[in-house]
Amino acid sequence: MTIRELTATDNFFLLAGPCVIEGEDMALRIAEKVVAMTSERNIPYVFKGSYRKANRSRIDSFTGIGDERALRVLRRVRETFNIPVVTDIHSPEEAEMAAEYVDVLQIPAFLCRQTDLLTAAAKTGRIVNIKKGQFLSPQAMKFAADKVVSEGGAGQVMLTERGTTFGYQDLVVDFRSIPQMRTFGYPVVMDVTHSLQQPNQSAGVTGGMPELIETMAKAAVAVGADGIFLETHENPAEAKSDGANMLRLDLLEDLLDKLIKVRAAVK
Repeated sequence: MTIRELTATDNFFLLAGPCVIEGEDMALRIAEKVVAMTSERNIPYVFKGSYRKANRSRIDSFTGIGDERALRVLRRVRETFNIPVVTDIHSPEEAEMAAEYVDVLQIPAFLCRQTDLLTAAAKTGRIVNIKKGQFLSPQAMKFAADKVVSEGGAGQVMLTERGTTFGYQDLVVDFRSIPQMRTFGYPVVMDVTHSLQQPNQSAGVTGGMPELIETMAKAAVAVGADGIFLETHENPAEAKSDGANMLRLDLLEDLLDKLIKVRAAVK
C-alpha cells in the first residue's frame, strides 16, 4: 500500500481499531464492521491495533497477548478483509519484525525524536506514521520526517497530531498544527481519541473525555486533516487499554456520515 492509494478519494482516510490486540475474534469482528461502514462510503480504511502496548502507567496494566501471536492476528485481519493494517513499534529491532505483518509502522509520540527508530522504520519500505510528541511544536515535526526521508522514505511519511501536554493531567489540541504540518508535503492525521486522554491520574489509569470525540473529529476535518485516527471497541468499559477515551463501535457509522458532510462543505 502507498500513501497515494490512501489519499486517492475526495474523502478523508480512517485509521481505526482497538487500542491493543486483545484476541483474534474481537479484532476480526471490529474489522468486519468497520470495513462494511467504510466500503459503503468510499473511505480508505487502515485497521489499527497495537501488538504490544509498551507505554503503560502501572506495572500491572495489560500490555498484550504476546508479540508474535498479536502480529499474526494483524496479518489475519489484513488477509481476511484485504485491507492495510498499522501497529506501533518501540525499538529499531521491532521495525523489521513488524514490517513482515503490517503495512504501516507507527512511531509513538514519546519516541518521535528517536533517530535510530525512525531510520529503521524507513528502511523497511513501509509507510511510517509519526505521532507528534506531546512536547513538540508542529514545526519541529519536519525534522522527524526528514529522518525517514533520509533513508529512502520519501513519499511514505504521515504525521499525526495527538495533543500537547497541558499541565500534569491534560492535553490540549492547537488546530493550527494540522495546516502547519501539511505545508511539509505529507498527509496529516488527527488522532482524535488520544487527544482526549487525561493522563497521569493518581490511580495510575488514564482518563478521557469521549463525549468530545465528535467535536474533535469535526474540527480536524474542517481545518484540512487528511486522515482521522481513532480507537474503537464494542464495549470500551471492558477494553484492556484506553477504554476511557475510546469511541463505542456502534457510534462510528453516524460519526463517519457527519464527517463526510463536513469534508464536502470545506472542499
